Amino acid sequence: MLKYLKGSGLHLQSYTNADWAGCKDTRRSIPSHCFFLGQSLISWRTTKQPTVSRSSSEADYRAMESASCELQWLFYLLRDLHVTCVQLLVLYCDNQSFCHIVREKLQAGLFKLLPVTYS
Repeated sequence: MLKYLKGSGLHLQSYTNADWAGCKDTRRSIPSHCFFLGQSLISWRTTKQPTVSRSSSEADYRAMESASCELQWLFYLLRDLHVTCVQLLVLYCDNQSFCHIVREKLQAGLFKLLPVTYS
């Protein structure tokens, strides 16, 4: 069941991860992304990557690149609908490195990147 809370705030955040070589038949990685507006889930995606990644870092790079583009698209969609996000966009990932397109968006101040901590 999905819940959309009335007072959860207007800030976009995304969680991303990639299951390196997760497809047993093709050895392609399977990235997953989920996007929240406040505490409400608004979008999620799991797709098989079109090429085989040589490492888990490469699979995570591709997953973060895809998630950062979709996060930016959601931000622009909300802006076009005159919905103002009250905080900087956040992209959570479990990999400390990131690819060039993600770095460009970080440097431009579009969002910030935070690590996922496991307990």
